[in-house]
Amino acid sequence: MALAEAFPAPPRASLRAQILPIGIFLALAILPLVAPATGVGYLVSLGARIMIFAIAAVALDLLLGYGGLISFGHAAFIGLGAYAVGILAAHGFTDMLIALPAALAISALYAFLTGIVCLRTKGVYFIMITLAFGQMVYFTASSLAPYGGDDGLTIAARSTLLGFPLLKNDRALYYVVLLCLLGSYLFCRALVASRFGRVLRGAKENAVRMETVGFDVYRFQLTGYVIAGALAGLSGFMLANATEFVSPAYMSWQRSGELIVMVLLGGLGTLNGAIIGTAAYLLTEEWLSGYTESWKVIFGPVLVLVVLFARGGLIGLASALTRRLGRG
Repeated sequence: MALAEAFPAPPRASLRAQILPIGIFLALAILPLVAPATGVGYLVSLGARIMIFAIAAVALDLLLGYGGLISFGHAAFIGLGAYAVGILAAHGFTDMLIALPAALAISALYAFLTGIVCLRTKGVYFIMITLAFGQMVYFTASSLAPYGGDDGLTIAARSTLLGFPLLKNDRALYYVVLLCLLGSYLFCRALVASRFGRVLRGAKENAVRMETVGFDVYRFQLTGYVIAGALAGLSGFMLANATEFVSPAYMSWQRSGELIVMVLLGGLGTLNGAIIGTAAYLLTEEWLSGYTESWKVIFGPVLVLVVLFARGGLIGLASALTRRLGRG
């Protein structure tokens, strides 16, 4: 009873509250249909890339937004999922019924093994140890000479489904990624609304109180960490198939930092914000990089302004503007 009173499950969302996620996924669904009319040939591949990283961002938001766990090694799980595809393909195993479970299992296992240690620490120590484990995987991948080392590994063909080249067509790949993002989003949303999610949110606010009530906070956080790692592995699986290439750069600490920025940019602890933040980050990167190679010098101050003046990210900013317009 104490848990339900202190951290109640979110009420059933009204139709009005459902407009944003419905709009997001509807826009993503029709993008390949309207892309030919725009004259931008790479729009479908860009949309797929946004959704792939959005899967990882949604998983990170589960940790960061709801669990208060700032992981600087989240990209390691993406890289592990991608390398599972690449290494299996190098040995002739291209069926996704093998590659996908392997990507999920390896990422989840690494999350479990490292989480056992990481979650014994708190605050800045947790940040640093996740960074250390992430860099350990990065340098291990860089030393894998049989699989390309620093240069990365080219994948001869995308994963098949029982021999059928399901992902060979870019549009088919796009919709498979869309289904993966939708499934990840709905799964995390249900998880947050469940008893598990309430414990996770409670531990973020006051871990000692939750332990006093009788919950094993460490076990709940470890489970959340493993789930987030597995979802990031799914992102890595799709990334390897989309690019037909794997590289140690996928798991660098800079990529982990970019994922954190994506979550903060969209709105921490919203799930919708993780998708919007990913789209905003990658679209801005695509736009600014067309003008200058030093686009981060321009983008950096913009992010600082968002953090300073829009504490709830883009979603928080939009909500504040809507309230002001409503009062006006």
